Amino acid sequence: MNWNPVRLLSVLAVLLLFVPVAGAAPKAQELDRLVTQYHQLRQFNGAVLVANEKGVILKKGYGFANFEWQAPNTPDTKFRLASVSKQFTAMVVLQLVAEGKLQLDDPLVKLLPDYRKDTGSRVTLTHLLNHTSGIPNYTSAPGFFEKVSRNPYKVADFVKEFASGDLQFEPGSKFAYSNSGYFLLGAIIERATGKTYAQAVQERIFDKLGMKSSGYDVYATVLPKRASGYELEPEGYINAPYLDMSIPYAAGSLYSTVEDLYLWDRALYADALLPSALKQKMFTPGLEKYGFGWTIEPMKLQDDKTELATVTHSGGINGFSTRIFRIPASREVVILLDNTSRGDRLKELANGLFSALHGITPKAPRPGIRETLSQTLDKAPVADLIARYRDLKAKKADAYDFSEQQLNGLGYQFLRAGRVTDAIEVFKLNVEMFPKNGNLYDSLGEAYLAHGDKEQARVNYRKALELEPNMPSAVEALKTLGPAATAPATKAVP
Repeated sequence: MNWNPVRLLSVLAVLLLFVPVAGAAPKAQELDRLVTQYHQLRQFNGAVLVANEKGVILKKGYGFANFEWQAPNTPDTKFRLASVSKQFTAMVVLQLVAEGKLQLDDPLVKLLPDYRKDTGSRVTLTHLLNHTSGIPNYTSAPGFFEKVSRNPYKVADFVKEFASGDLQFEPGSKFAYSNSGYFLLGAIIERATGKTYAQAVQERIFDKLGMKSSGYDVYATVLPKRASGYELEPEGYINAPYLDMSIPYAAGSLYSTVEDLYLWDRALYADALLPSALKQKMFTPGLEKYGFGWTIEPMKLQDDKTELATVTHSGGINGFSTRIFRIPASREVVILLDNTSRGDRLKELANGLFSALHGITPKAPRPGIRETLSQTLDKAPVADLIARYRDLKAKKADAYDFSEQQLNGLGYQFLRAGRVTDAIEVFKLNVEMFPKNGNLYDSLGEAYLAHGDKEQARVNYRKALELEPNMPSAVEALKTLGPAATAPATKAVP
């Protein structure tokens, strides 16, 4: 029998999934203990796969895929991938380049003739792939999730309304992560193939690799073993807000399992999907270390000495957080799929897992200060909560996670509850603690805007741009606010 090389790759990868690694039991137990510690602190709930060049070491589910029915997560539970979808979109685009149907320097107006000519003539396929197009990111637009994300859209209508804005900078000159760019790539794939984006990814990648538990997530479809998405609040888990999956589209609407993503990881070491020279472009870092659908960056392990060259991408969508870390030099991979929105913990968890793989004792997770403070959220004024934060940071700095995401999450918790003045106080504390983080000033600006204080909103949005030039959310907010009535202050009010 003549074996198709793609089919052979798929069969071998499937076999790898089930070949036990000799002598891996103690290492698997160490890895399992670490993930269990995160799960017990409610910092991870999902499925994990860890492998090296010999095969899978740990493959396990933790917690519930559905809390209402207490259905457990398993290695074949299907999770929404969010922006981990982008690597599959990039692969299909590069396949079309290999076939001569697209070219990397093609302008957007050639790829989508109905696109606006003034900007589309300056943006190329490469600019879309590596987030240097300057096209505003639609998910950063003020009020987008509240006003738009629940509504279904046809691709052409969405492109016209939400992915055709004025450029924020000259294409190729800067990096600004843009879901709009990857939405446009989906539209380009459809025009070049004559098929829907979902069909193109299915036929060109999933079917070829035997990824039978992967696809485009359509809400109406009864999908066996699909995880439900949740968020963690002080009172416990709640269902994540509904999101129509036509909105993330080619930027984030795929689903998969840790097992299928392992097949994908192994396939990237061969050339069955794409010629080697073109595939290497996916993993060639550009601005901000971003390639095509992947970030290429070093990871320092928990001995503070060992450094690994990783190829990675994260994803976050209503109720789901995802992360894949690949170490090409040693063929190690960590795949983390979470259905409780704990993206803030996935990189730290992956670092601990890689540390354990390399013989370094991983650090146990610490409870987050947000969750600790949230226990008294409704029982004490915000001034008491801030005083407790300062006291714990002064006396027990090593006992809790005091990273900037902690207070930021707490501030948004107040904001969602309508406690805007309390949110402002928490965001002010955060910029005091982390004065060089532009995103925190952006959050403070958002809170001031919600309070109706446009002048302080402008001041803090400008500070955000001073620290992180061209931050899309700050740019859009200032555009919406318009010019100040009087001369603006020169210093942000923390």
